[in-house]
Amino acid sequence: MTCAVDPSAKVVDLLVRDAELLVVDAGWEIPGGWLAVTDGRVTGVGPAGSEPEACTTVSASGRLVTPGLINTHHHLYQNLTRSYAPAVNGSLFDWLTTLYPIWARLDEEAAYVSAYVGMAELLMGGCTTSSDHLYVHPRPRLVDAEIRAARDIAFRFHATRGSMTRSVEDGGLPPRCVTQTEDEVLADSERLIRAYHDPEPGALVRVALAPCSPFSVTRSLMTATAELAERHDVRLHTHLAEDHDEDTYCLRTYGCRPVEYFEETGWMSERSWVAHCIYPNDAELRRLAAAGVGVAHCPSSNMLIGGGTARVAEMRELGLPVGIGCDGSASTDHASLWMETRAALLLGRYRGGPGAMTARDALDIATRGSARCLGRDDELGHLRPGACADLVVWDLHEVALAGALSDPVEAWLRCGPARAWTTVVAGRVLVDRGEPRLPGLVDALRVHAGVAREMQGQPS
Repeated sequence: MTCAVDPSAKVVDLLVRDAELLVVDAGWEIPGGWLAVTDGRVTGVGPAGSEPEACTTVSASGRLVTPGLINTHHHLYQNLTRSYAPAVNGSLFDWLTTLYPIWARLDEEAAYVSAYVGMAELLMGGCTTSSDHLYVHPRPRLVDAEIRAARDIAFRFHATRGSMTRSVEDGGLPPRCVTQTEDEVLADSERLIRAYHDPEPGALVRVALAPCSPFSVTRSLMTATAELAERHDVRLHTHLAEDHDEDTYCLRTYGCRPVEYFEETGWMSERSWVAHCIYPNDAELRRLAAAGVGVAHCPSSNMLIGGGTARVAEMRELGLPVGIGCDGSASTDHASLWMETRAALLLGRYRGGPGAMTARDALDIATRGSARCLGRDDELGHLRPGACADLVVWDLHEVALAGALSDPVEAWLRCGPARAWTTVVAGRVLVDRGEPRLPGLVDALRVHAGVAREMQGQPS
């Protein structure tokens, strides 16, 4: 339903009303609350009885409303090789070396459909903004294909231009066919920034630079990438301190530990956010915090690969921005940020005891914390007036919620499973009554199935 209104009239574009609880921001919750949206921004919030007129109204009756969840680490293309049997029980390095030859078949069509399907899945799990780390480049313009999918959906997307330059022949892990030269990486990185990066408030597409890891690129590329990011004022992302094998590799190859290498190459700044960060020692953690480096916490991937997990509570106490990441769909095998946020809650309590993590702490990590990692906590990760209108109305079956009467936020993560009933990005409803409103999804799923079968060598 649409309507035309007098610009001077107090009629908003979208009204979400009658929430059981509206979470505006940490420490600001409104029982029975409503939220108004105009031109893609939150223009008001309030208690029941003070709602404005609206062109479109969404009923959140009996449901929790929160800011949209923000994904700080993903590899969308990997949903083409989910739960790939030969790799599921290997170590991180075993897993990578098994899948690299399959990912070498990635092309523009595969990048587009994996991104389209992956973004649909993210929306259904309550995610309204996602970064993606595409570091396999057997063919050109794969990041362009992802951005095209994001634009077709109207999803808020931070594309990170990943890279690998050290093949197995150079002492790295990946085969030569998925690596590039430093000149190719830097030239394409600059091209993508100029073509797509939108530095303006409310941007739907931004670009960051993201050499894959210390063991897959050269020192000179790490340094040159940091310099390029500084010149264009874009952010930096990489994997860091994910595995003990990384420590061994960096000591043997560079003569220092991963965090030292990170610092020596010019990455130790608030421009950077890193995935995993499981194995820094105490002194390194303090240096990361002092520099303002963000951390993408990926609990499900960490547990499935079995390599350890970030010291989230300590990081937050030190002031590090800590966000949530679902990681790749071939390691986590899902892209539900609700599941990741719940996993962060459980893992935090498992590590630190029952007082170490609450549902509100986990929600803060998945919203405000993630927004800080992406450098956008002024307008994302909360629903204060003026913020981008990215929000979720959550749905849990009445059977799952039976008896949960005292705290809707704790019930949201402790009970379940939960799904997004309504997902709104920049004021647009992209999930309605639990189903994605994406006209291209049926075709994308059909093509995705064929591409996945071909890549995995499965009969059609």
